[in-house]
Amino acid sequence: MAQKNPKDLILDIKDLVIHYETDDGTVEAVNGIDIQLEYGKTLGLVGETGSGKTTTALSVLRLVPDPPGVIKNGSIFLDGKDIMNLPQKELEAVRGHLASMIFQDPMTSLNPVFTVGDQISEVIALHENCSKKEADEKAGDMLEVVGIPRERFAEYPHQFSGGMKQRVVIAMALACNPKLLLADEPTTALDVTIQAQVLETMKGLREKFGSAMIMITHDLGIIAEVCDEVSVVYAGQIVEHGTLVDVFNHTRHPYTEGLFGSLPNIEIKRNRLSPIPGLMPDPTDLPKGCCFAPRCKYATPDCEKARPAKKWLSDTHYVRCSRYDEPNFKIEREDQ
Repeated sequence: MAQKNPKDLILDIKDLVIHYETDDGTVEAVNGIDIQLEYGKTLGLVGETGSGKTTTALSVLRLVPDPPGVIKNGSIFLDGKDIMNLPQKELEAVRGHLASMIFQDPMTSLNPVFTVGDQISEVIALHENCSKKEADEKAGDMLEVVGIPRERFAEYPHQFSGGMKQRVVIAMALACNPKLLLADEPTTALDVTIQAQVLETMKGLREKFGSAMIMITHDLGIIAEVCDEVSVVYAGQIVEHGTLVDVFNHTRHPYTEGLFGSLPNIEIKRNRLSPIPGLMPDPTDLPKGCCFAPRCKYATPDCEKARPAKKWLSDTHYVRCSRYDEPNFKIEREDQ
């Protein structure tokens, strides 16, 4: 295992644990996540709904709703700043300027009573020492950058299509050239053609501004399109992490294998897909052992005794699966 140099990291998260403490019980949303992301790189967080991806991203900007959300353990360093202990005023300066988030639903991310131009302009005015006129001018430039004519500056969100709204949200997120972009399923509400255009726009802007990015998605196609590294998240833990080649071509975790098995493949003709049986465990009552064991075709009684530790397979690739303690263990989709 090669430890990355802290000086090269825009984001360094260690052993992050987040619970939602409700009247109905404690939801164990994030259970010991580690992320090391270098400047200019893109990391894909992939996993089922409810696996803890969004909560992890929200924690980077300390936006986990409190209550009921409680960060129980861990450290978060963003561009060398200790986010966990940052005063509120400094934290507000970080949000939008050092790191920005594109939220999942563009329909609810924009204020319906303000023009789209004013909403982008407000972000710029908050973080940059400039006049209203200069902020408006830069907001118009940002609209052009995401493919919207600046003539539409004075229009309201309801006058834009879903794809256009998402472009406006991206323009807001990139308005102050953040070093880190957190994109939470940014194409979920869009049709396939617009999805491709938005992804292409994001790729181009990321290259133009040199931003690092965390792409949160359950779509492996999007991961393949935009990411350098992949973390597969299950029940609040990263169960497999590696480069794009590691995870796609040398899959090691049974859950990752299940995700690929659930996808149609035009090269292999088959009557049915192979979905992962069962459901993700109740986060208020997680199993004592491996959380994936109840759904895993490779599970043994030993898998249910303790949570598996990280097993490094190379300098860039690790997996959490206790079966790899056995010298000859393999999954079917080990090398593709």
